[in-house]
Amino acid sequence: FQLLLRLGLVPHCHGGCAEVDSMTEAVAGESFLMGCISCKRREEVQAQTTVDWHFRATGEEEYIHIFHYDHPHPNTLHEDFNDRLEWQGTMGSKDVQIGAIFIHNVTFNDTGTYRCTFQRTLFLPLDNEYITVEKEVELTVVAEANRELLSVVSEIMMYVLIVVLQLWMIVVLIHCYNKIWAEHEARDAHSKDNCDGVLLE
Repeated sequence: FQLLLRLGLVPHCHGGCAEVDSMTEAVAGESFLMGCISCKRREEVQAQTTVDWHFRATGEEEYIHIFHYDHPHPNTLHEDFNDRLEWQGTMGSKDVQIGAIFIHNVTFNDTGTYRCTFQRTLFLPLDNEYITVEKEVELTVVAEANRELLSVVSEIMMYVLIVVLQLWMIVVLIHCYNKIWAEHEARDAHSKDNCDGVLLE
């Protein structure tokens, strides 16, 4: 959890869904995942959701509408982002809870504030309920990746590797235990057969 805090990835959990804040530093010339999650509070209720992204460049006052998603159609709406935005949110469902997008070939002009808006319709027995959720991401574009960030990512990968190795060791131990137990059972069965043969004689 402390690693998530250092990365700026703070989870807010609701049932099986976790709202995680987006990272805020992109590297020029690379791709960047702009995270945006809005968990539905009532999982048992059917819903339909659209997602919109707006952008306000540093020093500007007005937001521009850059992206709209209405399952299953993603649409880039501004020429500055043509062929650079890719939907990475919920796939295969109108009940969208993840509204993330990829920004490809990031430029310094992409620095600014991004607003993610969920328009959710809950289909209730008596009447539909309409909910709007807005989240903002302050994006900074740098020439090179932050070394501290790289060290944190390396640390996370190290812990993941340790966990994977521990799980592998547990699986190996269970397999060995089962094999030994099976051999023990086989020996017991063989001994019992020998004893039965002696008694019959």
